[in-house]
Amino acid sequence: MIVLAVDVEKRLGTFALSARFKATGGVTALFGPSGAGKTILVNMIAGLLAPDRGSIALDDTVLFDDTAGIDVPPHRRHIGYVFQEGRLFPHLSVRQNLDYGRRMSRHPRDAAAFARMTQMLDIGHLLERRPRTLSGGERQRVAIGRALLIRPRLLLLDEPLASLDAARKHEILPYLVRLRDAAHVPMVYVSHTAAELRQIATNVVRLDAGRMVACGGIELLD
Repeated sequence: MIVLAVDVEKRLGTFALSARFKATGGVTALFGPSGAGKTILVNMIAGLLAPDRGSIALDDTVLFDDTAGIDVPPHRRHIGYVFQEGRLFPHLSVRQNLDYGRRMSRHPRDAAAFARMTQMLDIGHLLERRPRTLSGGERQRVAIGRALLIRPRLLLLDEPLASLDAARKHEILPYLVRLRDAAHVPMVYVSHTAAELRQIATNVVRLDAGRMVACGGIELLD
């Protein structure tokens, strides 16, 4: 079953992006060097940037189609997004940051789901702390938890380890693997680091200079 179908074109100044692929679940890696267009592509999936032409569909829902005049706003796409820096609210506790996504999505409280998420990401002991007291890896785990609590149909992760040192990357990767195997939420994972993607990706879309040059298995990381 196709989970995500993307066929888009976008020009930004002199840079042109063209990509067409289908993902069937698991973790789809958007892989390529800096400047390849990975973040532009993931922002179009999220609805933060509109393609010039093409279509994006998630399961049986069309999110964007220029010929039909469809462009579903980001907050109605039911997509979670984890940025490089986590982007937690500094004035809120971890618990309040986690709850923000649920409230914005207007979901009722679900204590069991909250407990499962905090256990899976090992952040239950951080709930009363503020973001400034957390390590980089802890902040990213909280950001992932916040994205999961909106009950997303798809989770986008834009280089979530890029701002972390080697020790913090080593700390958080097992949680990402656990998320892949236990949460059953399809993911699109942006990175230019092959070693990182080998540990988590189930399929790969390879980009270079705004063009999709290959789509397949993790052998494309070699």
